[in-house]
Amino acid sequence: MMLLSFILFLGAVLFCVLGDYNLLWALWLGIALFTAIALRRGHSGKEICAMAWKKGKTALIVIPVLLIIGTVTGLWRSSGTIACFLYYGLKSITPQWFVLMAFLLSAALSFALGTAFGVASTAGVVLITIARTGGVDLAVTAGAVVSGAFFGDRCSPMSSCAALVAACTESELYPNIKEMLRTAALPTALTVLFYALLSRSHPITSVDPEVLSALSGGFDLQPLVLLPAALMLLLPLFKVPIKIAMAVSAALALVLSVTVQGESVLSSLGYAVLGYRPTGALAGILSGGGIVSMVKACCIVMSTSLLAGILEGIQAFSGLDGVLERLSERVGLFPTYILVSLLTAMCFCNQSVVIVMGAQLMGPLYEKAKAAPITHAMDLANSGVVLAGMVPWSIAVAIPLAMMEVGSSAIFYAALLYLLPLSYLFTRRFFLPGQNSPKN
Repeated sequence: MMLLSFILFLGAVLFCVLGDYNLLWALWLGIALFTAIALRRGHSGKEICAMAWKKGKTALIVIPVLLIIGTVTGLWRSSGTIACFLYYGLKSITPQWFVLMAFLLSAALSFALGTAFGVASTAGVVLITIARTGGVDLAVTAGAVVSGAFFGDRCSPMSSCAALVAACTESELYPNIKEMLRTAALPTALTVLFYALLSRSHPITSVDPEVLSALSGGFDLQPLVLLPAALMLLLPLFKVPIKIAMAVSAALALVLSVTVQGESVLSSLGYAVLGYRPTGALAGILSGGGIVSMVKACCIVMSTSLLAGILEGIQAFSGLDGVLERLSERVGLFPTYILVSLLTAMCFCNQSVVIVMGAQLMGPLYEKAKAAPITHAMDLANSGVVLAGMVPWSIAVAIPLAMMEVGSSAIFYAALLYLLPLSYLFTRRFFLPGQNSPKN
């Protein structure tokens, strides 16, 4: 029955991905199927709830962060913060360095926003439009955007993935981010070199002035509007808790939305909840954000956590424990994590699921090795978080590419996604503090 339930569950996941249906339906089916197995094995309803809640309470750490992120991104749109990023970023583009600038702009914006989808739907759409009119290969441009988007998706203080990694590995968010940036230094440098070389063979004629005029005409782009992003980046450096830093950034963005951009208080509060919805040329570039934009993500994180708790409670992966342990003893913990991440990404097609399931499957091995929590966090951040973007049917990359209307061939040019785990594979023992695992 266990095997049949897994087949049905994975079939439902594949059906949702191919049919563009909400993945929640597959997750809820999985919860129902494995709850039925637990009942058949004699577990009471109370025991099953306890199983689910053991992992489900992890989501309660992440969900408030997700809701604050939604608030911030909605207000950053209405305050002109994101528009200012885009405007000056696009103005700085040199035709001979377009692909490199696409990566750098996307990376900067993703570090500020903490979301790959947000970058793809804003800078990504603009950059693809420029590439299309300027004769640049769309797959190359989209690959640069995806690389930049995953840079911040992995290590931004605003990233829900970073928060989920910290929660699942029982580590601290801010120390994790510092280590993520440190371990990203080499692969990011290699990625910059990669796109610098591509830029020379894929120059662009010019930047579409209509995009710039729409941004400058729709917002007052004085430097003051960058303050919400600056505070978001600076406050954690002074040990200000990340939630407080987000709240301060959101409050300042609300003030700027009213005082600088001329929005009403009521409208600005609406943007925080329902998202920003401009009209005209900016509608396809800056729409989004708000608490409601995070509801689906919250439901997926909670449902995934509950499912992971039930699977752990019924020991669904008990047969894998020995296999993974023997594999880790032979090749090391991190190479094993790479394999687990790729398999879970191919099966579950969702980055949040990859993080939660990866931590569940690999966690006992790190506990046995007496590895520090930050060791587990870095291995997860440098495998599952980015490798989810290497699977063409994974939501993590399929949705950004769909937003930019580019095919999966762009993944080949998303250099950071494979340079990061490869670099870390060879440099791991030299980078990580608290290293205490038997084989690396």
